[in-house]
Amino acid sequence: MRNLRLLKNLRCSELQGPGTPQCISVRTDTGTVLIASEFSVTELDPRAGQVVNEVSLTADGYLPEDGSGTVVGIQDLPDQESVCVATATGDVILYNLNTNQLECVGSVDTGLTAMSWSPDQELVSLTTGQDTIIMMTKDFEPITEVGIHQDDFGEGKFITVGWGKKETQFHGSEGKHAAQRKTIEVQSALPWDDRRPRVTWRGDGQLFAVSAICLQTGARKVRVWNRECFLQSTSETTNGLEQSLCWKPSGSLLAATQRLPNKHSVVFMEKNGLLHGDFTLPFDKEQVKVKELLWNSDSTVLAVWLEDMMPGDGGGANTYIQLWTVGNYHWYLKQSLCFGGDPQQAPACVSWDPERPLRLHLVTRGWNSLTYDWGWSTDRSHGEDGQDNASVAVIDGDKVLVSTFRQCVVPPPMSTFDLQLTAPVNLVTFLRQPQRTNELAALTADGHISVYGQGGLGSFRSAASSGGFRSVSQPLQLKTTYRCDQDSHSLALVWWESSHVISMCHGAKTGTVALQLENGQIRRFLWDSLKPSVVEWQDSTGCRINFPDLCVQTALCTIEEERLLGLTERSHLFVGDSEVASNVSSFVVYDDFLLLTTHSHTCRCLRLSTLTVKGLQEALASDGGQNDQNDETLRRVERGSRIVTVVPLDTRLVLQMPRGNLETIHHRALVLAQVRKWLDGLNFREAFECMRKLRINLNLMYDHNPKVFLENVEIFLRQLDSISHINLFLTELREEDTTTTMYPCLPNSTVPVQPAPGPSGKKVDIVCDALRSTMESMDQHKYCLSILTTHVKKTVPELEVALQKVHELRVNPPSAATAVSAEEALKYLLFLVNVNELYEHSLGTYDFDLVLMVAEKSQKDPKEYLPFLNMLKTLEPNYQRYTIDKHLKRYRKALHHLSKCGEEHFTEALNLVKDQRLYGEALGLYPANSSQYRALSCAYAEYLVAQHQPEQAGLLLWRCGEAARALQAFVGGASWRNALCVAEQIPLPPDQLALLARDLAEKLIELRRYTEAAVLLEQYAKDCEEAISALITGAVWEEALRLVYLYNRQDIIETNLKPALLEAFSSQTSFLEAQKAMFIRHKTRLAVLLGRRTLLTQSCSVMTGSHAGSKYSHSNSRISSRSSKNRRKAERKKLSLKEGSPLEDVALLHALTEVIHCVDKMREEVHSLLKALVLFQFDGQAGRLQQAYGEALLLIEAGIPEVWQEGLQPTQAPVTGPNSTANSIMASFQQPRHSVTQEMPPAPKMRNGVKWKLSILK
Repeated sequence: MRNLRLLKNLRCSELQGPGTPQCISVRTDTGTVLIASEFSVTELDPRAGQVVNEVSLTADGYLPEDGSGTVVGIQDLPDQESVCVATATGDVILYNLNTNQLECVGSVDTGLTAMSWSPDQELVSLTTGQDTIIMMTKDFEPITEVGIHQDDFGEGKFITVGWGKKETQFHGSEGKHAAQRKTIEVQSALPWDDRRPRVTWRGDGQLFAVSAICLQTGARKVRVWNRECFLQSTSETTNGLEQSLCWKPSGSLLAATQRLPNKHSVVFMEKNGLLHGDFTLPFDKEQVKVKELLWNSDSTVLAVWLEDMMPGDGGGANTYIQLWTVGNYHWYLKQSLCFGGDPQQAPACVSWDPERPLRLHLVTRGWNSLTYDWGWSTDRSHGEDGQDNASVAVIDGDKVLVSTFRQCVVPPPMSTFDLQLTAPVNLVTFLRQPQRTNELAALTADGHISVYGQGGLGSFRSAASSGGFRSVSQPLQLKTTYRCDQDSHSLALVWWESSHVISMCHGAKTGTVALQLENGQIRRFLWDSLKPSVVEWQDSTGCRINFPDLCVQTALCTIEEERLLGLTERSHLFVGDSEVASNVSSFVVYDDFLLLTTHSHTCRCLRLSTLTVKGLQEALASDGGQNDQNDETLRRVERGSRIVTVVPLDTRLVLQMPRGNLETIHHRALVLAQVRKWLDGLNFREAFECMRKLRINLNLMYDHNPKVFLENVEIFLRQLDSISHINLFLTELREEDTTTTMYPCLPNSTVPVQPAPGPSGKKVDIVCDALRSTMESMDQHKYCLSILTTHVKKTVPELEVALQKVHELRVNPPSAATAVSAEEALKYLLFLVNVNELYEHSLGTYDFDLVLMVAEKSQKDPKEYLPFLNMLKTLEPNYQRYTIDKHLKRYRKALHHLSKCGEEHFTEALNLVKDQRLYGEALGLYPANSSQYRALSCAYAEYLVAQHQPEQAGLLLWRCGEAARALQAFVGGASWRNALCVAEQIPLPPDQLALLARDLAEKLIELRRYTEAAVLLEQYAKDCEEAISALITGAVWEEALRLVYLYNRQDIIETNLKPALLEAFSSQTSFLEAQKAMFIRHKTRLAVLLGRRTLLTQSCSVMTGSHAGSKYSHSNSRISSRSSKNRRKAERKKLSLKEGSPLEDVALLHALTEVIHCVDKMREEVHSLLKALVLFQFDGQAGRLQQAYGEALLLIEAGIPEVWQEGLQPTQAPVTGPNSTANSIMASFQQPRHSVTQEMPPAPKMRNGVKWKLSILK
């Protein structure tokens, strides 16, 4: 779908060279052109328009001075800095470009007819006057010489097994009469054939072909040779084969021309000599002759040099050069250059540039040098409204093929319609005026501009209708025609300040017109001012902006400010003077989007309003990465895809594949942008159809703007106006917010921030309730199925309500025409819900008619459910409902119904309570003074005792009058106060009460509740000595002294209290020393680990931490199947203090935290012990204990800031940011996600407000 657009035409018409140009060669290093005539070799610089160098060939006698000499070939040799020239007299001359010296490196007595160098310039092949081929090296050392005419076919001769006869073979479309057809005599070459051999090399230099006149038949025959000059194949006999021959550089085909009685064609041959395709030249059969065929360097364009057979009105024959391209197996005539009938203006030599594929050099007979530069362009309409048909015009000779992609996609070479013109078309462009962007103008080779628009005079021929298609777009009609006096192939060029204007683009929104000059300079054309002028392009800071290189495609867009985009022929994309990508194959600016395809086979769609130039560069640099799989701006496409056009106000993007076929894609970014526009405009139907077709999650309709959606539910329902569409929307609802997960809005997007939904609650319930209430108010009969869907789709499905509505339809059938029957509603409900589940819910309504209605639609056997239903009907209503609820495993409801069935069913109820542990619900169903309540309380107490909650069991037993069992429960739970109360209530005798007190005291001492045990022993057991002993054991020194003096037992001070004080001093001192040593050891080890972590962070760009990540993943996978208890145990094992363990640093922090808490909690205990030691004059021991504890606290307080320093806490989120590298981010992802128990603890807080020191010891 691309055309060739003329970018630049350099003409040098003031040259006065000797003789007539005969051969041409292009110097790749300097860009100059070497021209050989019958007198000299001239080096011309087309850009400067002057002769650089010239050397005479007649001075040294290589050519005669009378001008009768002929140069048969010229070739630039960059490696040798020389030019090789071959003359018809047989001399091979080497012209040194540095010294301007001529040297004859070889001579053939019989003369030379052609010279051709291999593409690698390692070999040169010469054809002589004796019809031989001489192969030489680049140093002109002969390799071999063979005759052109060989009787053998060649090494590639076809193999036949000789089966059957010609009469029995299949002859294809020619039919059976082909077997009896006589052999047609071979016709000799045409009279105007110069009868000279033509030599052409394949692009890889492994083969070359020679076209020469056969001595026996007089017709041309093509033979293919390899580098060693061994014949490979000979072409089949082809009548009308002409002199031109050129091998496609890609190596697939040879191009030649053939004149048949009914047509004149360019034919293609394979290397085995067989014909393989052709196309017909647009001339009468005897009108023109083909002088040469020339492939450009990338094999995309075939130049055909033609000349009229008969002279024109001016006495000279017209000369043409046509440029042909192929796509989808169709050959298009893209450019036609007509040089008129003046012999001096006719081309004498034509050559493609070896480095610039679309640059053509030619020299006329009158020594006028012409250099054409073309560029590929897609001529598309530029409208952005609904009136634009997304038209694309393709030039094909004297026709313009127009495809309108808004209506349909017609595969090329067909089109929606074509415009027939009177001459070949060279240029086509569309109008930029809004509402008229489908109109176009075409420039033909004869200098006419034809303007086409909607309607008007003229006729058209539908190209699609001839191919069996019906035209769905109104063809354009010819409006007017203009005549231009300038040369048609130079008309597209504009001059400004001695520079070519290469391209011009227009901004539809701003009206800006930008010009690009041949040197990459950018100019702004002020066309809307009083006096049109051209000024330099400047950015917002006033700096001049120019392209670093010539761009073949330009477009205006807004990236922070209005900027000019440019794409070079080498795939470099520029934004002003900044290169943003180097692998872009095509691009188009549409609305607020930049769409482009890349050589990494992706299509990007970027919103310009959210980008900066640097951001665009970064986005294109990350093309196709692993992290871009969910990127809505990126889409994978076929290799070599190019953008054809974008359909305005739609989501379609048309791409063309390398072979020429078209594909339409809906780019996700375009789709979402268009859907958001529709939703903002309350066009719910268009948005729904697009989302349903392109599989966009329908939750976006609500998530895009919940408040607006809920306010316009009625508009939503009226626009969809389809029960199936509404049901589809409802069934796809889910709690996920798609605007944050699947379709997040881009940063700085123009899409407004989505407000939170009005009512609080779950999204699905909100939408279902809103739709249901609106549908019921509009027409509950019409929307019956959708209303049922809203009940079923809720987070807690309301199946009973839905079934009840179906039952109402069956009992009271509606008379409305839009209503559905109960059968249809039930059938639809069964489609939404599993039939077995629906049957159970229907059974839970206790409506047997509804149950039967559902059961009849299921696959259940009537013998299976009818006996069960009949049995239920015979039961008492409450017991019936109990049976149903128990069957449905709704035990709470079953218990509620069973409690109403009387005392005869209480045993069954008690068993149900025990089985399902419904004790709390059961106690609320019976009076507190009933026997049932007492039985339930006892059962509940037994359950609590089994669950290790004896105190609560005792409370239940006590309040229901079971004092003895309550006392047992309280004793088991060490609830001594409640136990003593129950004992007094029973009442117990004094001796049993004392025994009870001693038993409770033993339990309390085991639980380290020494003070409470002392109370029991003192007050209830009446044993003061045991009470004092318990207090001394618990280090309750002051209370022990109180009892000592209360009961006058000072002897205990010497026997028990003082030894206990000294023992406590010794144990506390030892404990503090151990805790200090442990704190220092753990802190030192943690400092070592922290230093290693710092080194690891500094080298994170080298070490990714993948080994640690794999270690954690293996550990997690090993314990994944364990129980929760074992899993917690395994997690605790991870916190090992063993050096080198995976979580050693976390374990050290936990250990340090434990040490700190343990030491800090000793403040009250140390304070009490210090007072007791001072009281009994143990001042030395008290001082040492106070000093040791103070040192421990100072050590810990100083160490806490060192241990919990800033930056130690690890983050659970991946580490990202401008200072992160790819490896550091990957390492953060591979770090294990610790559970709550494995998180590093925060820094502990010391209780410095607690006073523990004794000032008398200072």
